[in-house]
Amino acid sequence: MSNMQDIITRGDKVLLKTYNRFPVVFEKGDGVYLEDSDGKRYLDFAAGIAVFALGYNNKAYNDALKDQIDRILHTSNLYYNRPSVEAAEKIIRTSGMSRVFFTNSGTEAIEGALKVARKYAWMKDPTVDYEFISMNHSFHGRSQGSLSVTGNAHYQDGFVPVQMRAVFADFNDLSDVRAKITDRTCGIICEVVQGEGGIHPAEREFLQGLREICDEKDILLIFDEVQCGMGRCGALYAHDLYGVKPDVMALAKALGCGVPVGAFVTNEKASHALVPGDHGTTYGGNPFVTAAVSKVFDIYESEGIVEHVHEVGAYLYDQLELLKNNYSQIIDHRGLGLMQGIELDTPAAPFISKALENGLVIISAGTNIIRFVPPLVITKEDVDQMILILDKTLKENGLH
Repeated sequence: MSNMQDIITRGDKVLLKTYNRFPVVFEKGDGVYLEDSDGKRYLDFAAGIAVFALGYNNKAYNDALKDQIDRILHTSNLYYNRPSVEAAEKIIRTSGMSRVFFTNSGTEAIEGALKVARKYAWMKDPTVDYEFISMNHSFHGRSQGSLSVTGNAHYQDGFVPVQMRAVFADFNDLSDVRAKITDRTCGIICEVVQGEGGIHPAEREFLQGLREICDEKDILLIFDEVQCGMGRCGALYAHDLYGVKPDVMALAKALGCGVPVGAFVTNEKASHALVPGDHGTTYGGNPFVTAAVSKVFDIYESEGIVEHVHEVGAYLYDQLELLKNNYSQIIDHRGLGLMQGIELDTPAAPFISKALENGLVIISAGTNIIRFVPPLVITKEDVDQMILILDKTLKENGLH
């Protein structure tokens, strides 16, 4: 039995089976390549589900974490710590918003954002049983609160009673949203680019309309940028591409580039909703993870990451368009920056498994969409290599 198979066999005996894991054990990474425990290398176009934006083994990032380990890892939020203040300052400076709360994950960032909106409405009238409007085919996390605003019954059934679920409207359909507004609506939540729902960017008029509705009704607009934020779409925050500001923004994934950290960020109006005792976290915002966040912002700035994404993302788009034109079974291609997808007329899973055999890491979004969310440091040459492997994979699986 190989070293890798031994680990897989042992893992199957002790890990709760909530994932159908691929039969590979990644041991290390360098740049945009991963290496498994048997020494095979893979070109990574998944980045740990849009997390490892800076690629693997970035020296400046690693050194910042090693330095923080030698200082202090955790103190709790009963006290201040320097990295969390510096990281929050960088988020505020770049976003133009007001206050930050650090969490352990994107799901927790959504939970906090929902609490802000509900409390903001409750402060005006505590007698109302408030509800949210969310979007069909959205994805906001796996906790009960975040599932309640996730527009996919597959994730909700068995966990969130129907009466606890949000009101769902069609993404990019402003008239549908407006028709579902009631006196109970306390907030509207949407992804700027739907990820799990199939890589669907918002339309400018839709986001502008949501902003107008929320201003008119004095309810809060929440943008989920857990996946599409932090430079992935060609702007530091995806909503910057649209010129529309939320009241609350949720971040995670590339915010920490590998450490478990998220954040919800509020504007000045929303920042007054939560007071001492309303929300908390033991680990969130500890010195270790916020040292990572702070260094991520420094590297983004010094290495021009967002500008690089804008350039390489356009190149990836062109190459995927060419690929689409070569296969009748590729029925659509869409996305922004380095968050793109191709839609097949058949399930994507066999192609993703075959690509892994061929040394390419890609993932799905829904049943029949191949998602491309690589490290943001990929080059045009990496794109060319990915296209070669993907083209080979599609042919081997019978596409034409």
